[in-house]
Amino acid sequence: MVASRIDGVCVRGIVGCVPEGRETAGDLARRFGEDAARRIAAATGIEERRIAAPGQCTSDLAEAAARRLLDGLGWEPGSIDLLVLVTQTHDHTLPGTASLLHRRLGLRKGAAVLDLTHGCSGFVYGLWTAAGLLKAAGRRALLLVGDTTSRLVDPDDRTVAPLFGDAAAATALELDGTAAPMAFDLGSDGAGAPYLTAEGGAMRHPDRAARLFMDGTQVFAFTLREVPGSLRAALDAAGWTMETVDHLVLHQANAQMIRHLGQKLGVSADRTVLALRDVGNTSSASIPLAIAGALAAPLSAGTRRLLLSGFGVGWSWGSAALAVGPLAMCETVVLAGRKYPADSAAPASPAV
Repeated sequence: MVASRIDGVCVRGIVGCVPEGRETAGDLARRFGEDAARRIAAATGIEERRIAAPGQCTSDLAEAAARRLLDGLGWEPGSIDLLVLVTQTHDHTLPGTASLLHRRLGLRKGAAVLDLTHGCSGFVYGLWTAAGLLKAAGRRALLLVGDTTSRLVDPDDRTVAPLFGDAAAATALELDGTAAPMAFDLGSDGAGAPYLTAEGGAMRHPDRAARLFMDGTQVFAFTLREVPGSLRAALDAAGWTMETVDHLVLHQANAQMIRHLGQKLGVSADRTVLALRDVGNTSSASIPLAIAGALAAPLSAGTRRLLLSGFGVGWSWGSAALAVGPLAMCETVVLAGRKYPADSAAPASPAV
């Protein structure tokens, strides 16, 4: 595992973005039957999911979140030195989606951009990457995470169709000499790659449709095997104990899994965030979306100690212990279902 501490970088704000389209338990009941739909909701804690409209891509959700965040903070696009985008559902094979967002957000020509292809561990990996790079050079960074996983799902596959929703989130980072250190623990195990995969549509199998496959038993076993130790390692790196953590925010994959991990770690239910009922599993966006949805009030009012962990495809996992708040922005916006203009369209007022 990789353990590290990064000091002098502060989270200034978080904005989540979900599409207005929804798929409800009633929709699932019409496909799979009412009994099956009830069992799925009871087992997962998911009652509806947000679904991107035709023509909406990950970049559209991420752009809406980033614009709202920049406006709320009063940050000019030209003040951003680094943009890191984490997604598995890119707009195009190439160029990277971060380059498209660089142009559409009007960032200055000298800003650095980077795409990371990570899933459910992606927010923690992105936070580690963005904070580390910002510490090396720069003053302000945008971390954008999100996926439109519903595009990879066979709607008749009851193992994945009731679970995955679409969303994105934007996090603003800034150098601050008074900021408490962020502590990280990250790891991977490529032996788990076959158990959560979408093999079609890329270079190895270009003639196959990109369809998501998940072996839920293997995912659950991997999670229980790796995540508790990773969380404890992040705590140790921060010099915290579990009793000093205000909120445990895990990847929002399954309510039973989250409760089980909280109990295994000795974290009370009132400190364990559950925020997947109305959005589903939103992959890399799930942790910041949960923070913006469940913790907006306390994080706007003061500082809270957060213990985070994302885990899934790869296998890949990442945990972080960090003090966050008070935040100038912490909210979720809804993006209307409209088709966006082509990326060749001229951006509005690019920064120089």
